[in-house]
This record gives sequence, C-alpha cells and structure tokens, in this order.
Amino acid sequence: MSSIETLQQSFESFFNHRHFPTVPPSLYDPLEEFLSNSGKRIRPVLCLMGNELFGDIHQDAYHLAAAVELFHNFTLVHDDIMDKAPLRRGKATVHAVHGESTALLGGDVMMVVAYDYLNKIESPQLKKVIHLFNKTAKEVCEGQQLDMDFEKISDVKLDEYIHMIQLKTSVLLAASLQLGSIIGGASDHNQGHIYEFGRNLGIAFQIQDDYLDAFGDPEKFGKQVGGDIQSNKKTFLLIHALETTQGNDLTELNHLLTSSPADKVDRVLSIYRKCGIDAWANTLKETYLEKAYHHLNEIAVSAVRKDPLKALAQYLIKRDK
Repeated sequence: MSSIETLQQSFESFFNHRHFPTVPPSLYDPLEEFLSNSGKRIRPVLCLMGNELFGDIHQDAYHLAAAVELFHNFTLVHDDIMDKAPLRRGKATVHAVHGESTALLGGDVMMVVAYDYLNKIESPQLKKVIHLFNKTAKEVCEGQQLDMDFEKISDVKLDEYIHMIQLKTSVLLAASLQLGSIIGGASDHNQGHIYEFGRNLGIAFQIQDDYLDAFGDPEKFGKQVGGDIQSNKKTFLLIHALETTQGNDLTELNHLLTSSPADKVDRVLSIYRKCGIDAWANTLKETYLEKAYHHLNEIAVSAVRKDPLKALAQYLIKRDK
C-alpha cells in the first residue's frame, strides 16, 4: 500500500503539465499559474487511495483524480470572487490580478476540462462515476450558497452549520474516496462505508480548523489565529457560544459581534474558555472522528489495506495546535 507522500508525488507527476491551450493567453495562463500553486492535492490523493484500498491503482483513477482536482480549483476561483478574497495559498487570487470576468471564465473552463478527463475513463462504471461527480458538484454549490446565506442570518443553529459544512467541504472528500473505490471495483456496501468515512472525517477536519483558528499556535498553524473572530465568521465555536453563554457574557459577546475593539480576540476567547468551548470542540471533533473510524472498520478488506486511510485521518486531524 502506498503512503500519502508517494501518492502525492505520483499524482503530481501525472498532473504536472499544461492543461489548457495557449490562446488566448489572457484566459489560460492565469489558470496554469493557479494550478501550479498546488496545495496538498488531498482530494486527488483520496481518489487514488479509494482505488488502492480495493486493488492496484488503475489509470482511470488518475484521470478521475485530475477531474476532481480541476473541479476543486474551479470552486476555489469562484469562491474567491464571492468572498472578495485577495489571497489564495499566499498568492494573489485570479480575480484580484486579472479581473472578475476572466476569473469567472477561467473557472468555467476548469470545469469543462474536468469533464474532458472524465471522458478518458474506460471503466464500465463511468455512468455511476459521472452521476456521483455531478451530484457532488451540485451539493458543493449548495453549501457555498448556504455559507453566504448564513452571513446575513444572526441565528444559525449548530445542525444547520454542520449541514452546510457537510455540503461545502465534506461531500467532496467523501465522493473522492467513493469515486476511487468505484474504479477499484468496490461493492456497494464498501462504497457506502468509504463515503461515510470521508464525510465524517471532513466534518471533524472543519471542527479542528475552527478550533485552531481560535486556540492554535500561529507558528504551527501557519497563520495568525483569531481571524474568524475578527470577521465574526460563524464557526462551530461561535454558534455553540451563542447557544450556551448566558447573562453578562452573552451581552458582551453580542456587543463584540457589532464592534471591533483592539482586544476583541482576547475578550471573545475569554468568553469561549469560561463556557468550556475549547474542550467541547475537541469532544465534538473526536465524536465525528470515531464515526469515521467506525465506517472504515466496516469496510470488508484486510486491516492492513486500511492503514493509509488511518494515516490520512491523523494527517488531517492531528495537526499541531
């Protein structure tokens, strides 16, 4: 079985070439540059892992992984426009440099080229692959819309937020694994469990991300903590605080959500700690992680074949605080 690093390198070797025409360069060159600023390629690696769990990696899995990576980057380009984000992975976003119109067209082209890769798949299960790919793409768009809707709503419930995170983040992780498992010849039973493993792992990952933004060590986390607090972003932590905090603490928290004093982050964190949100978030994360492991254990293959997926879960969740 291959390690995460081996699969990352293997996919990079497959994917590291020009994906778009050269003309017009004003449209295609920014996309090539964006794709080269790669990130960790987690989703395509999940496709390869999903395949390898059930058999040797087939060439179809690489085409599928490329389609997933292009779709993911399409969502990032368009999300950056909607979020008015100036940076992505430490570099200027496509729309910030080349304008919103070019970024919109560029995202569209990425989606088209993703389907070009799907069209290279020779598996007799292609119809099932495309059905799951399309279903997931629609769900990701639904999740992004809900995320934007929540910015305008003051009273977002925890179950509503979890549903949004599931759509925006988790389903693509889950589908990447299941898509690879389809190529690997997995049974419907095993496909269902590997999907649920990815879905629950994705929710646990988001809880961890929200936690680290508030309580993480900025040197180990890779960015300044407290950004979500400064922007009043609805996270697992804020939603739980609004549901459980009472009295003067709730009054102060609501005041801080409508103001930006210099010590805002420290004051919000003080309220979080008083109502035990740091411990609550870790418990909730572990709950979803245990659900993920339950479904991994239910997959009917030898335990040793599951080791890379266990390592992946540790890689995603047990990051430095």
